[in-house]
Amino acid sequence: MDLGIKGRVALLAASSKGLGRAVAEELAGEGVSLVLCARGEPALRETAEGIAKGYDVPVLAVPADVGKAGEAERVVREGIAKFGRIDILLTNSGGPPAGPFESLTREAWANATALVLASVVAFCQAVVPGMKERRWGRILNVASIAAKQPVDNLMLSNSIRAAVIGFARTLANEVAPFGITVNNVLPGFTRTERMVELAEVTAKKEGITVQQAQARYAAAVPLGRMGEPREFAALVAFLASERASYITGQSMAADGGWIRGLL
Repeated sequence: MDLGIKGRVALLAASSKGLGRAVAEELAGEGVSLVLCARGEPALRETAEGIAKGYDVPVLAVPADVGKAGEAERVVREGIAKFGRIDILLTNSGGPPAGPFESLTREAWANATALVLASVVAFCQAVVPGMKERRWGRILNVASIAAKQPVDNLMLSNSIRAAVIGFARTLANEVAPFGITVNNVLPGFTRTERMVELAEVTAKKEGITVQQAQARYAAAVPLGRMGEPREFAALVAFLASERASYITGQSMAADGGWIRGLL
């Protein structure tokens, strides 16, 4: 299937590893030029160089911490300086710390809000004017299944990712007349560094091994296994494509059937 996005420019946040890197490789395979950002500069540089060489596409690496004010806007500026525009935006960030309500300080709430919600707003504020001018754009936010069906011990993620979905759904209506689509993608239990981190928290809390915690996650999925990053990336690539031009304001999960709700 020709996705019709060869030659487009995509900015992908948190893309040095895990889900972000998988999306970068998927889009690179479609001939998309890339702006990649992440906090860890060595891993980011390695990813950028590997993708540029492996897929023969231009790749710009911009080290940044999108949880800090002004960083998202700086990444967009550097991307536009290099490529002239941003056609596709994937907002993404590391997950906030796990923990129940009473363990979380006001500082933890503020930091999580800055990382998960404020960064999305900042990225969108920076790219939407150009997309409106060109009358084409794709905005995709990496949220979580926790936004639709809360996960125990993830108070921060459950709360703030739901706010991202509300923001995106409202923005989708506002920018639709300009040929811009806005959708959320909800990864389920997927084999990433984040899942290892959550398994370690669960193991410590319940006195079980990390392997037992991971097996529990897999057992909760109707397909009986954890997802692979490339499976998530395939959904993102489709939603970023010309083929998905009539899909907007949606929150789609790649979760193996974990979410039990009807909508």
